[in-house]
Amino acid sequence: MNKKVLHTLEFDKILDRLSEFASSPKAKERVHSLVPMTDIEDINKAQKETADALARVYQSGHISFSGLTEIGDSLVRLEVGSTLGMGELINISKTLDVALRVKNFGAKRDSSLEADSLSERLEMLAPLSPYNNEIKRCIISEEEMADDASPGLKNVRRKIEFTNAKIREQLDSLVNSAADKGFLQNNKVTMRNGRYCLPVKNEHRSKVDGLVHDQSSTGSTLFVEPAVVVKYNNELSELMIEEAKEIEKVLAALSNEAAGYIDELRYDVEVLPVLDFIFAKAELAKEMSATEPIFNLDRRINIKKGRHPLIDKKKVVPIDINLGKDFELLVITGPNTGGKTVSLKTVGLITLMGQAGLHIPAFDKSELGIFKEIYADIGDEQSIEQSLSTFSSHMVNIVSILKEADRESLVLFDELGAGTDPTEGAALAMAILANLQARDARVMATTHYSELKVYALSTPGVVNASLEFNIDTLMPTYRILIGIPGKSNAFAISKKLGLSDEIIEDAANRIDTNDKRFEDVIAELNRSRQFIEEEEERIKKRRAEIEKEKQALETDVEKLAEKKESLLADAKREASKILSEAKEMADASIKKYNKWGLGGATAREMEEERTKLREKIDAVTKTNGIRAKESQRNRVGNKQLHIGDMVLVLTMGIKGTVSTLPDAKGNLTVTMGIMKSNVNVKDLAFVEEDNSVKMVKDKYSSGKGSIGMSKSLNVRVEKNLVGMRYDDARAELIKYIDDAYLAHLPQVRIIHGRGTGALKGMVSDYLKKCKYVKSFREGEYNEGGTGATVVTFK
Repeated sequence: MNKKVLHTLEFDKILDRLSEFASSPKAKERVHSLVPMTDIEDINKAQKETADALARVYQSGHISFSGLTEIGDSLVRLEVGSTLGMGELINISKTLDVALRVKNFGAKRDSSLEADSLSERLEMLAPLSPYNNEIKRCIISEEEMADDASPGLKNVRRKIEFTNAKIREQLDSLVNSAADKGFLQNNKVTMRNGRYCLPVKNEHRSKVDGLVHDQSSTGSTLFVEPAVVVKYNNELSELMIEEAKEIEKVLAALSNEAAGYIDELRYDVEVLPVLDFIFAKAELAKEMSATEPIFNLDRRINIKKGRHPLIDKKKVVPIDINLGKDFELLVITGPNTGGKTVSLKTVGLITLMGQAGLHIPAFDKSELGIFKEIYADIGDEQSIEQSLSTFSSHMVNIVSILKEADRESLVLFDELGAGTDPTEGAALAMAILANLQARDARVMATTHYSELKVYALSTPGVVNASLEFNIDTLMPTYRILIGIPGKSNAFAISKKLGLSDEIIEDAANRIDTNDKRFEDVIAELNRSRQFIEEEEERIKKRRAEIEKEKQALETDVEKLAEKKESLLADAKREASKILSEAKEMADASIKKYNKWGLGGATAREMEEERTKLREKIDAVTKTNGIRAKESQRNRVGNKQLHIGDMVLVLTMGIKGTVSTLPDAKGNLTVTMGIMKSNVNVKDLAFVEEDNSVKMVKDKYSSGKGSIGMSKSLNVRVEKNLVGMRYDDARAELIKYIDDAYLAHLPQVRIIHGRGTGALKGMVSDYLKKCKYVKSFREGEYNEGGTGATVVTFK
């Protein structure tokens, strides 16, 4: 991939952000040497590693590689048998700390999941905890070793401490004596050449017996080692040498042990920076809310809700863009500052990121093709007044692109052909696009030229696209509309900004008639598109509402079926219980009669037993048989049914109204509350009317009253007002409420829909004033929700 495009599309800035998530120097080196790949297997492998690392981060949280240092040189020294210093061993300890931390992080993953692309490397890390603990026990810092590092070192340091105490004792005595006589410059004991000395005034040198080791810069002070501590200082020097030897022994032992783990240490050193790099990619993906793209070999791009990764994701407007399936070239038009350049850079940068193994800031399942080269002629200059030198510099870049571009190239042009005479510039642009199309390259180009819009409309494999612009607000929406050429909107923008109608009209008259018609066609296309989008949105919402109501209905049907099954089960259990009791009674009676037949019994005793048996049978019949007899007496059978008849569904024990007449097989629909069920006439019985209904019928038993009453008694339990005009709906509501009340329906449902709320408000206002309405409420979830009102009568 050419380095120029990496800079033009700001891929280097992506690497800078990625580097912030890497901890070790080697991982940062990997980041800054990262380039897009062209082999699909390598790309998919890198993407898989990023995806697996991201999944672990989401599951187990952040993993830190902090403390990972470079110990390669130390391992080389170990291989040749050298002894490492305390600083080198501390660095090995830090590396092992990171190895332990990362290995434990890897172990947090659910063991029931299959191994991913990182599992083996994480499992094979060698923290060498016993050895690492030994380093920490022996070495406190790069300059200090612990007293307990070895018995010999501990013994030597004990002697050093004893000797120092002796020297201090002697020196304190001399200091007190010499200070009283004024021999010393000050009362501080100092070290010179590793030996304890006193600061003696030069004129009193002869008064203090000892060896001179140094003098001050002025010569007024001599640093004298008193003769009484020479012996102890000599002992101290010897002990210091012995201490150094003991320290060297400990370092040699630790180094020798490390050499035995050279393979494990080398593996840690090689793998940890790689894991650091992979998890840095995962952290970047998490920060960007990025996803793993799907790659194809057809050079097909289908980016869903793609965002430019260097723009704040809270402010950037996502774009949907595709290229390479139905067309190879995309010509993007639209006003200045509409987002054309950002769209080009977004496509180019997302492609580079994907081929580099990075997740892309786009919706899941976005597709990317694989390109061996990406070329971009994108200038930051957006000025209307472009100089000839600018055109020349762009043309030099375009010439170099045309020398190299082929079918495996993605080419991005910003304002192709701009900066020169519009007629010549448009002609050059069309010729360049035609040349690249002949090479089967994938091309995206932005332009203001109307000629290129016509070229895209008339050339197979080339498609127009535009950046949407809101004329009312004079602001771009940054939405890409593929298939529709854009307008510059210069007249509309100028008028909004205050340019007089006279000048705008004069400018419009100067435009060629064909150009004007073309712009009018574009405007009409945009209006049609907006209308279609609005209709699609309305259809989508209505479809969702229907699906919701369907699910609610299915749930109610399931509940009804469950209730039916429950009632049948209860009936079977009750019947079984009755049969069992009957059998027990029969058995007991037979035993008694058999006994009486053998031993004899009075007629009175037998009559009493018969009476008890009859009473039990009557009790059972009364509690369990009356309903069956009533149902049998009122069964519908072959009787004439009418829509609105009140019936009892025998198997469910639920009352309802007839909604449809029976078919040839006797099947019909019965409405029970808000539910409808298909039943057979054999399972129905008429419900006897109560006295109040009979009285009403008697009152209106002839003439118009009879007809009106019959209609009221056959009213349904719900009324649908959706789609009616306000006045018509109100009239229908008043009539329906009256009919339902006369029919003695305890509860009904008014369906008015959600809409603007006008119908719902009308229904509510009327019900508040209706004297025979006890209460009303919004429907529950399975009753239509806020789109329905449930009414209860007094």
